[in-house]
Amino acid sequence: MKQKQTVFRLHTSIGRFSEQWLKALRYLWLSPVLTVSVIALQSTGFLQLLDWATLDQFIRWRPLESPDPRIVIVTIDEPDLKKLGQWPIPDAILAKLIEKIKAQKPMAIGLDIYRNLPVQPGHQDLLKVFKTTPNLIGVEKVVEDQNRASIEPPPILKDQDQVGAADLVLDADGKIRRALLSIKPPDHPTVLNLGVKVALIYLEAQGITPEMTANQQVKLGKAEFTRFTENDGGYVRADDNGYQILLNYRGSQNDFLKISMTQVLSNETPPDFFKDKIVLIGPFAQSLNDLFFTPYTSNLFSINDRTPGVIIHANIASQIISSALDERTLIYVWSDRMEWFWVFVWSTVGSSLGWVYGGTRWTVYLLILASGSLIIISYGAFLSGWWLPLVSPLLALVSSGMVVTAYIANVERQDRKMVMTLFQRYVNPKIAETIWQNREDLLQKGQIMGQKMIATVLFTDIKGFSSIAERMEPSTLMTWLNEYMNAMANIVFEHDGVVDKFMGDAVMAVFGVPIPRNSPQEIAKDATAAVSCALAMGEKLRSLNQQWQQQNQPMISMRIGIATGIVVTGSLGSSQRMEYTTLGDSVNIAARLESYDKSFYSEGLCRILINEETHKQINDKFPTRYVGRVQLYGRQQLINIYQAIND
Repeated sequence: MKQKQTVFRLHTSIGRFSEQWLKALRYLWLSPVLTVSVIALQSTGFLQLLDWATLDQFIRWRPLESPDPRIVIVTIDEPDLKKLGQWPIPDAILAKLIEKIKAQKPMAIGLDIYRNLPVQPGHQDLLKVFKTTPNLIGVEKVVEDQNRASIEPPPILKDQDQVGAADLVLDADGKIRRALLSIKPPDHPTVLNLGVKVALIYLEAQGITPEMTANQQVKLGKAEFTRFTENDGGYVRADDNGYQILLNYRGSQNDFLKISMTQVLSNETPPDFFKDKIVLIGPFAQSLNDLFFTPYTSNLFSINDRTPGVIIHANIASQIISSALDERTLIYVWSDRMEWFWVFVWSTVGSSLGWVYGGTRWTVYLLILASGSLIIISYGAFLSGWWLPLVSPLLALVSSGMVVTAYIANVERQDRKMVMTLFQRYVNPKIAETIWQNREDLLQKGQIMGQKMIATVLFTDIKGFSSIAERMEPSTLMTWLNEYMNAMANIVFEHDGVVDKFMGDAVMAVFGVPIPRNSPQEIAKDATAAVSCALAMGEKLRSLNQQWQQQNQPMISMRIGIATGIVVTGSLGSSQRMEYTTLGDSVNIAARLESYDKSFYSEGLCRILINEETHKQINDKFPTRYVGRVQLYGRQQLINIYQAIND
């Protein structure tokens, strides 16, 4: 027996699980649809600026790194220009500056100043310095763009292959987030970036030279530099010409060792300040306009000073050296398929939250919590060197949660409308809400399916209604009858019953539907409520008669039949018109009890007859009297009936 019960419970659990899974599919199909929608939106580039802003914020949020001790910036700022009294810097001054730096034996010198034309006096001195400084790298502007024309490098440095490109890659919002490591102009050899050029000199001294991997990526020491492609990270169809990488900034202009040109020329440089280091010389002055927007330039609340170009070259050099020697992380991205799957995962999370908690305030709270978790995960991944998509999965998470919630709300609104259409006129608000809370057990295929249960049925009828109807005007009769029906229906509602139907002057009410009763206590409670309702109807009729007597309207008496037993409840009717009703032998018994021997106690105001099961369930809570064992009309079996006594 126990084994059979266990098997039954197992089958029941499996059935309920399957049912819940089917209900989940009803909503979770929205997840792939919204995933495709978000990916399509992302592919248009509409989310690109938000993705870039997220990357910028992560860069600003992460802990500050210590300045790279291998790089020193010699700045040319406004006080330097004021002291010189001119721009460009005369060749003699520039030659003297390089000589003083060279004297401390730096590893490499990067001159981020265009010098394609002589600036007298001292041009010959500068040419001599160029010729005798093999670790000096000059710059040229390789690509002509809308902002600047191409600019040739110093010829002598070009002949000695001591030139790097000053070109930088600007995103559509004007910020620099990528490093252009090399560029190959048409019909010209490849030109390395200034920061790359000085970094390679430094690494060569450490015995590290570039290698090409099997997948055509550049390997330097402990690092492999993955080439940027047009849709990496938050980018959409970006220009990926040249060898580009995502620039993992070490810091802004405040995060590098700096010394001004005036200090160097005035011999204020600390001993060995430049020794074995990379020294970059470049303008800092606002008036020279060699300034660029970077992730450090702006945040949500303010706009900071733009970053000098020499600082960007310093970041490029630092990224290459620290990655090759110290294994400092680069910025990696997922493949498109992995990003799409990530969006789908969070869309599914949002759909699941909307399905489980849809229609409650917890949906909003949990969506906020899930969004915060997504941001934390993305930020944590960034600290480990991974730029994961954030905006698109966040949009998928929130939109799927809200769409599923809205979808559920719409489905519930339709279900509620259907349920309330069936019940709102026949039950009190408490039962209506109970019906709604248990709607999943009631509703299938757009209707309330038939259920077998134990309930108590109550029938009422007005004695002599036909003769009363003959004597009254139709409009007066309708008003009078509605007053009676409204009073009786309200009493049913007050006793937690359901008004099944009105039939002329008769009322059919049921206690214990539509939610099945599962315990003897609940069944007894319904039977007690039915008898109590009948007694209250008799009291109400007494007060109505007193009112009608004063209004010269007919006074009446009524008969009530009550039966407890098995019934079947559900939707009955056609596709055009359907109503909730109760059927079964107990319904017939209650109707026959109401009409039994209409002359029996004809002088009473309200006669109440109940069947044996009802009498058993009320357990002497009301005064009753045994009527007898009788045969009701249309039935062959004899049954015991009782009368509930009212005053």
